[in-house]
Amino acid sequence: MDASPPRDRPRILIVDDHQLAREGLKAVLAGSGADVVGVAATGEEAVELTQSLVPDVVLMDVRLGPGIDGLEATRRIAALDLPVKVLMLTLHEMPAYVREALSAGAAGYVLKDTAIGDLTAAIGQVLAGQSAIPLDLVNAALRDTASPARAGDLRDLLTAREQTVVELVSQGMTNKEIARTLAISPATVKAHVERIIGKLGVADRTQAAVLATQLRAAHG
Repeated sequence: MDASPPRDRPRILIVDDHQLAREGLKAVLAGSGADVVGVAATGEEAVELTQSLVPDVVLMDVRLGPGIDGLEATRRIAALDLPVKVLMLTLHEMPAYVREALSAGAAGYVLKDTAIGDLTAAIGQVLAGQSAIPLDLVNAALRDTASPARAGDLRDLLTAREQTVVELVSQGMTNKEIARTLAISPATVKAHVERIIGKLGVADRTQAAVLATQLRAAHG
């Protein structure tokens, strides 16, 4: 009989520069049914372990010790093109950090004072392909981005290509139709849509299109 652990246990890599935080989080997650496959204290170590372990989710602090921070580590992990989700877990709730984390490729942003049940729910959300960001953080990030001093459209949130994709989504196009229009693969369109959903902090492509339309109308 196969005695290997069930695959529905999410495989987690914890990244935090404080040993007590790493060990405490490891114990809590193990008790909640997760499989903590590794811990890292630096951004460089996080990238290396992600590449070697390929966890389902990386719990990433924003501020780390010497070396690259969690935001840069997230960018490098995203560039690996692995089936790995990065969920920021941090004390810092500044809107600029939220926006930069999403832009770097994070699938969610959770504060360290959240309840363990909310953290495990956030892990489940990102594994399901959804974004996991508390609504108050989303609103703060959008308010800060949409202030008159910051320009009134999606340029501070999305790349030029992502703006084009979300515009086509708002026209009701499917991924295949967008792929034909832009002469790219459906898989590339899907990746763009997932990144847009994460950056805008919404649950699906429909909400992304609606929010993008609202932001353009309000600030365009």
